[in-house]
Amino acid sequence: MLLPVNLTLGAVLAVLLAVAATVAAAARLGRSREIAVAGVRAAVQLTAVSLVIGWVIRSVPLLLGFLALMYAVAVRTAGRRITPNRTWRWAALPIAASVVPVVALLLTGLVPLKGIALIPVTGILIGGALTATVLGGRRALDELEARRGEVEAGLALGLLDRDARLEVARTAASDALLPGLDQTRTVGLVTLPGAFVGMLLGGASPLHAGAVQLFVLVALMAVQTVAVAAVLELAARGRIHRG
Repeated sequence: MLLPVNLTLGAVLAVLLAVAATVAAAARLGRSREIAVAGVRAAVQLTAVSLVIGWVIRSVPLLLGFLALMYAVAVRTAGRRITPNRTWRWAALPIAASVVPVVALLLTGLVPLKGIALIPVTGILIGGALTATVLGGRRALDELEARRGEVEAGLALGLLDRDARLEVARTAASDALLPGLDQTRTVGLVTLPGAFVGMLLGGASPLHAGAVQLFVLVALMAVQTVAVAAVLELAARGRIHRG
């Protein structure tokens, strides 16, 4: 076991969370309260999920329901980060379009239809899609707002509305892929990601752990690329907006 679950762990976590919130407040980053709330929510949610997973892995219907809940929470979180209006619901498309095909490939024999295997892998993929959708969507809409004149200039030159928007927002939205790209390019040199460490702690050989981590990283790149492309298309077509 990597960490003991005791009062010392609780105290260390509380100190780290307080440091993060305090630094954010001192630097006027405007996120100190969000950091504190996020830390407390994470503790409560992980405690609840730890108890629920032991129950849902015994039944396929319960497993599918839990995965659907994960997806629904990701859609709402991503959508509300991108825009405050009702178009946030379109965030369901890039997350589903990127995650569902990869999960379908997993079920061809790579991962058994069991919660103990499917929940963590699907959770990683949904989390990656969520992050890419948020970053890509926010960057695209920010760019379209800041460079509205360039969009209008493109229209004046005869471009379709979608094409003019794509020309302005494409590069900014693609920046959402940088964290995943950097993580993949530096794996093993800068950090040892969670899947690799978890497999080693679980008793797997380093070669097996490396193969699993490689799959996760490549799958995440595929998921995030599809998610960014989809949310960029939605922004270009005006399906998701802040107007």
